[in-house]
Amino acid sequence: MTTPTSTSIPTPTTGSAASAQSHASQTPVLIVGAGLAGLSTAMFLGLHGIRSVVVERHRRTSTQPKARGQVPTVMEAFRIAGVEEDVADAGFDTAKPMEIVIGPSVMDQPYQTLVQSFDFDFAAFSPVRMAMASQEAVEPIVMRRARELGAEVLFSTELAGFTADDDHVVAELTDLVTGERRAVRADYLVGADGWRTGIRHAAGIGTHGHGSLSSWVGTVFRADLGGVLNDREMLLVYLQNPKLHGGTGAFTVTDEPGRYVLSFAFDPEHESFADFTAEDCVEQIRTAVGDPGLPVELLEFAETEFAHRLADRFVAGRVVLAGDAAHVMPPTGGQGGNTAVLDGFDLGWKLAMIIKGQAGPGLLDSYDAERRRYGEWIAEYQYQNLLHRMTPGGADQRDPHADLDPLDLMFGARVVDGAVCAEPGDDHGFIESPTAAGGRPGSRAPELRLRAGTGTRSVLDLFGRGFVVLTADPAWLTATATVADCLGVPVDVQVLGEDDVVEPSDGWTDRYGIGPRGASLVRPDRFVAWRTADPADPAALEAALRTILRR
Repeated sequence: MTTPTSTSIPTPTTGSAASAQSHASQTPVLIVGAGLAGLSTAMFLGLHGIRSVVVERHRRTSTQPKARGQVPTVMEAFRIAGVEEDVADAGFDTAKPMEIVIGPSVMDQPYQTLVQSFDFDFAAFSPVRMAMASQEAVEPIVMRRARELGAEVLFSTELAGFTADDDHVVAELTDLVTGERRAVRADYLVGADGWRTGIRHAAGIGTHGHGSLSSWVGTVFRADLGGVLNDREMLLVYLQNPKLHGGTGAFTVTDEPGRYVLSFAFDPEHESFADFTAEDCVEQIRTAVGDPGLPVELLEFAETEFAHRLADRFVAGRVVLAGDAAHVMPPTGGQGGNTAVLDGFDLGWKLAMIIKGQAGPGLLDSYDAERRRYGEWIAEYQYQNLLHRMTPGGADQRDPHADLDPLDLMFGARVVDGAVCAEPGDDHGFIESPTAAGGRPGSRAPELRLRAGTGTRSVLDLFGRGFVVLTADPAWLTATATVADCLGVPVDVQVLGEDDVVEPSDGWTDRYGIGPRGASLVRPDRFVAWRTADPADPAALEAALRTILRR
């Protein structure tokens, strides 16, 4: 056992948490931060039977109209958790016109139109559609489901400090209303405490990246812009205008009609946020809209920062980072919130299996390997978008992602260097086009349409709660039962005959690369973990599971 380390947020208090161990309350997982990452982690832990305590220093979930839009992979995760319909209903109607443009103002002709509709058809790759809900709408939905699944969520509660060793974490919490302190003993501490994270620093984890990029004044206001929006359900304008302070900004709508958001840049080397008055903000809003006489009700304005900052590692012993605490990225591209949810989706099943004793603690290394590589890729994607969309003159340059297939962004990322049995000869490429997916370990399980009464359903709906063996050979039923009993790991078996599969019609086993007698082992997050074209073999399946679960 290592010597316990004691840390505090933000100032060390060496003995405080350690002295409380004898009367600390117990929880398998303590999560700091009730944003998308923290609440998603709690929800998916609960889905796998693990309770958690979530603490948040603010009084409630976010009231900021940001992080709008859920890609299909996120909606698949929400479907597994039982909140897909609630999230979809909380957002804009994707069947209606929605635009993302680069332009000088809201009213002027745009320089470039990036998106005109989010009514995409991904049926060949996923059973779900995109949603267009904001973070302020999604967080309460996820919190409610997390609580239904056993999570305790405490607001106005701050992490004062923690100690961590090889066996557990002991944290000291402060009730910001009463001042009362309490100690919590947990198997794991998840730092989902946002871009100002104190946990990352306390755990001794450094960062890399492009660093602090720009400073912004963010405003929320009311105005009558109905005639400007016309029939558009949503509008996002990346502003490039020399008359706007800083020459650049962003305007978008919120969930509440008549309520809008404008951000504009300022140079912290020559001015500070304190220099801006409410009157200054109203003037910038009118410039951004393109109407110098627009009646404006300013609701609030605050300072924010755009940054590109990645944690050097996402795991330090029993301390794990998720969301903005692990990867801070500019908002240009809308993937920060999606990445946070998928962090929780991945972390939920892995921590659950470790805590239950079904996997070794080394499985957390795969969280670091998989999510850090993905986080770095997405953060760079959004950084390049920032240069193009929100840098004066950027619209005149070629779109840096003109050659990126949106399908690759949504479905192409692999986890081949994580909790999988990579095949000999695998190139370990990070992106695989979903149109060419062949069921390789580390890639998403390819979509199949299965018969379901008089209709069809997605094969992806068979996955999500545990490991699944997909095969055409019933012999794998006995082989899998033997291995599951030996390892104490529940593994479902789904035997699909030719008559069960509607599409593809030319043999689903070829799409999965397993032949008529082989099998594909699919993880709870719908990635293929292992496959074989050989007949049912308990020893081979056991060896694969031991490798994947770090047994």
